[in-house]
Amino acid sequence: MAEPAKTLEAANVKQCCSAFYGSHLATLLLGNNFHPGGQALTCEIGRQLGLGPGCTVLDVASGRGESALALARAFDCYVVGVDLSEENNRLATDAATAASLSSRVRFGTGDAESLPFADDSFDAILCECAFCTFPDKTTAAAEFHRVLRPGGRLALSDLTRDSESSEELDSLLAWIACIGDAQPIQRYATWLSNAGFNVEAAYERDECLHEMLEKVRGRLLLADIMVNLRKLDLPDFDPLKVKQFLTTAERAIQKHELGYAVLISKKQLLGDGGTCSRTIRGSATGK
Repeated sequence: MAEPAKTLEAANVKQCCSAFYGSHLATLLLGNNFHPGGQALTCEIGRQLGLGPGCTVLDVASGRGESALALARAFDCYVVGVDLSEENNRLATDAATAASLSSRVRFGTGDAESLPFADDSFDAILCECAFCTFPDKTTAAAEFHRVLRPGGRLALSDLTRDSESSEELDSLLAWIACIGDAQPIQRYATWLSNAGFNVEAAYERDECLHEMLEKVRGRLLLADIMVNLRKLDLPDFDPLKVKQFLTTAERAIQKHELGYAVLISKKQLLGDGGTCSRTIRGSATGK
């Protein structure tokens, strides 16, 4: 049984992440795609997952639904998104309706460490820039394995850090509790392997992180101007602190201390299977 203090700390980290990614500031600085690489990387990953018509996909920490909608459009598949932020889920549901995709994409509240679905429910799972935020990664990886059908694939894309990173990077990651537990790529692979996955591919996409930081820098300038003109009210917005964060992050990327990676893993196939199915047993909380 988890110690009360550790349980409380984990709950606080989850609430912090949910609150930030559901905030106006997150949208202002990151847009609707809360992960490096945007929809282009999402669709690249979709091809590696072998998605096609009729496949059922679980998008864990689905944010405002951009990736789920992109996959449904590109691969004619069915997607269920789960996220801790009720506001994100509301906006994602509205986006699916506006895109005429509500028959193939739905969203609801769900925790990666306790997914509200039956065993063997999905053909593929996507988790973008979120695994590093989960307090109990061992349980999350086990849950991914549980709800994935035999022969199905899991794709993780996430922040990585060098095992011997500098104090400057430690301070950078500590500033945002959500990403403070970014790990070396091999550590992510170990979590997945221990959960029963066969890690088929693991590769770096640091350029996606660099491109995202450049976009944030441009959005930051606009936000700073709007706040100074009193066209935008962001009481907790500290542009100097964000600029310092960006500069430190860029240095860490250049020194290969901070990066972004993709891992593709497969659940062992038992007997004949691997075909796509529309049946999803269980549902996101509140759905």
